Parts: sequence; C-alpha cells; structure tokens
Amino acid sequence: MSKSTSLRLASKLIHGGIERTPFGETSDAMFITSGFVYESAEQAERTFTNEEKHYQYSRFGNPTNDALARRLADLEGAEACVTTSTGMSAVMAGILSLIKAGDRVVASRALFGSSYWIIQNYLPSLGIETCLVDGGDEASWANALNQPTAVVLIETPSNPMLDVLDISMIARLSHKAGAKLVVDNVFATPIYQKPITFGADLVVYSCTKHIDGQGRVLGGAILGSEQVLNDHVIPFVRNMGLSLSPFNAWVLLKGLETMTLRVEKMTKNALLCAEFLEKSPFITHVFYPGLKSHPQYELAKKQMSDASTMIALEIKGGKEAAFAFMNALNVILISNNLGDCRSLMTHPATTTHMKVSMEDKQRLGITDGAIRFSVGLEDPQDLIEDLARGLEAVAACSKHT
Repeated sequence: MSKSTSLRLASKLIHGGIERTPFGETSDAMFITSGFVYESAEQAERTFTNEEKHYQYSRFGNPTNDALARRLADLEGAEACVTTSTGMSAVMAGILSLIKAGDRVVASRALFGSSYWIIQNYLPSLGIETCLVDGGDEASWANALNQPTAVVLIETPSNPMLDVLDISMIARLSHKAGAKLVVDNVFATPIYQKPITFGADLVVYSCTKHIDGQGRVLGGAILGSEQVLNDHVIPFVRNMGLSLSPFNAWVLLKGLETMTLRVEKMTKNALLCAEFLEKSPFITHVFYPGLKSHPQYELAKKQMSDASTMIALEIKGGKEAAFAFMNALNVILISNNLGDCRSLMTHPATTTHMKVSMEDKQRLGITDGAIRFSVGLEDPQDLIEDLARGLEAVAACSKHT
C-alpha cells in the first residue's frame, strides 16, 4: 500500500499511488508501450525468473496500470489490486481463477445479466456445479452452503432492483463451506461500502461506472489479499490476456481524482429524486437504500455510509407505461450504462436482464414496469421536472388503456 494510507479519502484519490518519473510531472504519466527494454540479456533472464523486478510486457504490468491498482487498493483498504479490461472480465477472473472442474459455485439470484449468464450457462458447461440463492434469506444461504463450495458471488446492492445482502452473514457461511466470497461492489462504490471489512475475500468493480464517471472508457478491477491475488487471480489475468489498456488506466486515474465530488453530489440528487418518485400514484414501488421504505433499510445503514446513486422503480401499466415514461424524458438519457455524470435510465427486462429466465425475473421483481435509474450531476430540480414529464406521459397512457 502507498504512503498515502494516512491521508483522508479525497486526498488519497488525488495523491495515492503516484510514482513520478525523473521528469517530475504533476499529473500521472501515461506509458503507452507494449514492451520494455533490458540493459542486457542477463537482466531479461532475471526478469523472467522473477529474480529482478523489471517491467517486461504491458500484458504483465505497466507503470500506468500499476498506479491505478495502487490507488484503488488504497481506496478500498485492500492489500493488492489487479486491473482488467472490463468489469465483466474482473467478475469472470474473480470466479474462474479460483475454481476447477468438479467444483461448486453459489451465487445470489440477483445478479447483473452477464454475471447471471456465467453462473447459469457457462460454468455448468465446464463441469462446475452452480446454485442460485434468494439473497435475503439466511436459511437459504445456510442450506446452499451446507456442502463444500469453492466460490460465492454476490452483488449488494444488486443490479437492477437494489436488494441489499448481509455481507457478514454470507461471508461467515461461505468460509464455513470453504469458499472464497467475491462481492461485486459497483452500485455501492468504494466510497460508501468496504466489503473486505465485512469478510469478503475479493471485491470486483466495473471501473467503467463511477470510477470513470464520464462514459469514456472500459475497465475493471479485482481487489483482495496479496496471497489470493498473487497465487490465483494475477496469473489468470496475465495469461488469459485480460489486461487493461494503459490509456484507459490513465483516464480512470483522472476519474478517481473527482470521484468523491461526483458520487456525493449524485447521491444527494438520488435521494431527492427517490423522494419525489415515491409520492407518485403512477409508481408501484421505489427501491432506494436511503428510503425507510426500502426492505433492507436498516441493513443498508449498517453496511453503507450512504445510499449511493442508483434507484429502481416500478411503473404502473407494465412495459407500455414504462416506455412512455422513458420516451418523454428530455434530460435523463436512455442508456444501459450507469454511474455516469449524466442521468441514465434503462428497462432491465428488455436490455440488461433480457436473458434472465422469466421465472427468475418474477422472483427478483424485474417486471415489465421496472426501470433502473442512475442519477447524475444535473441540477436536481431539472431532474425532478423531467421525471414529472415522464409521469405525465404515464398518466396519458393510462387514460388510453
């Protein structure tokens, strides 16, 4: 961990992980290079035998990528971090690096669509037994983890309906079954939740989201102990070619510098929007961890220092009403990204979660009227007025049906 560990959060995000070159640059340097030069053939040999620390190839390590990894580890409070090309490559590496044919993986049923596909479709094809659990039920977790298990994967809050899971409880049961607990912490962000402090073994991020925060680049990260990363994750990432572009790493470093400012403002906006939406007769449910109406409100207060930037809502009238609501918006954009400085909405049933089984959609509350809302940096009054426009369209739609 870097010398910035004694600094407070906002300062860490600016000064953490920096190793300046002899030129003394203010901003982080960007090393756009595929390879590195050795002083001699002997040095090259020592590098490949790990007798000498020297950069050899950007798939294995790059100064810009390493600066990002150090800063993220500092932010998370983790011993180590490895960056990856995308958030999904981080999820995949976090799971696959820890398992082999014949192993067993348990996951919460509430997962991002691609993570759900890996658990339900891909892992069984490799001879991996998988099991999905309804996230809030301790008895279900205990039953699923009453036999040896290699990996447990959860998201909390979950994508898209913001279920909040008890990390400590799941970590305890996972470790009892011999499993490593992997937590996707994207919705909470490292600003508001530290899964490692509750017993998680690995934490994964799509850096594409709040860490970049401006919709520019793709990236991922895996954080945990030095032993788990060095023994399992890093060899997998390097040899499978999941490396992050140094240019993307540099952009993400710039994103980190303003992350607290963005996320804190977006969170304030999200609470105002959630409170406004909750009053509408055209909305069946509003799910936001900062509302007392959230089913896991008390657990969210225990695990998260704030409720973050994501809202889930259910429009009365199903798909037709949900589409009318979204199509009437002028400020909030229709996009399946999230964590952006721009407010974004998507209809999970027909986009991010369209491949989730109908049975599981129903169990997770991903109805035809469900919408995922990523709240941005706009003036909150503009957002509320835009939401009002959407609700007017729903009212007009209901009159015609």
